[in-house]
Amino acid sequence: MSKRTAHVVVKGRRATLSDVDASQAHEIATKTTEENVYLFVPNLIGYARIVLAALALYYMPFHPRYCTLLYGASTLLDAADGYAARALKQASQFGAVLDMIVDRCTTSCLLCYLASAYPNYALVFQGLISLDFSSHYMHMVSTLTTGSRHHKEVKEDVSRILRWYYKKSVLFTMCAGNELFFVALYLLKWDKTPLYTLFPYAWTSSELFVENVPRFALRLTFAQALAAITFPISLGKNIVNIVQAWKASKVLVGVDLRERALAKTKAT
Repeated sequence: MSKRTAHVVVKGRRATLSDVDASQAHEIATKTTEENVYLFVPNLIGYARIVLAALALYYMPFHPRYCTLLYGASTLLDAADGYAARALKQASQFGAVLDMIVDRCTTSCLLCYLASAYPNYALVFQGLISLDFSSHYMHMVSTLTTGSRHHKEVKEDVSRILRWYYKKSVLFTMCAGNELFFVALYLLKWDKTPLYTLFPYAWTSSELFVENVPRFALRLTFAQALAAITFPISLGKNIVNIVQAWKASKVLVGVDLRERALAKTKAT
């Protein structure tokens, strides 16, 4: 059986991403019984995230507490699947794609709800959905096209910002902060209780508290405080999305130009 390889251009050379084509890969996945990638622990966590996200979406219009807990659990499990993949040596291409799809779809569904909850800002939320999907899709294609095994592998000479962003601690902080900001916007529609009422009455009724706490802070709710804290992180995350889309477009255009040059050389 002849093998057709997926070729890409890397610094003037042809590199292979895999030694099988789609037909062969499909046959291997159908007939192989030694391992079941679908049942890898990280992928099972991914399926659990889908169920939790679906339940969160069900409760979203009428039960903010259940929705927030379920959505938060789904988001936190995003870190667990990566840890499980490394600890159990069960990293897989399917798992990486599943993880990204769950991330994108979960966030997009929440943004769709926010677009309906805040119709005056619907265009903003629609733009964020479009940016998120296009940025990650272009980045995924550009990294695979240039021979990377994972979309988180970014060389410093391509983008220092993206290399820094895809460090584990930075990526977790940025993604968590971005999700918390959107959750805070969701809770703004429901949370009308001033934040200070959550503290003991002995504190909030003391002369020191009454005289030193600004009046606006007395009206501040938990959701408003959370939104104010996480907004800079969310803004930074979406700026990175813009950078990611721009860098990916440059890489893809570079590959196009190189392949066109090779084609012209062969033609002559």
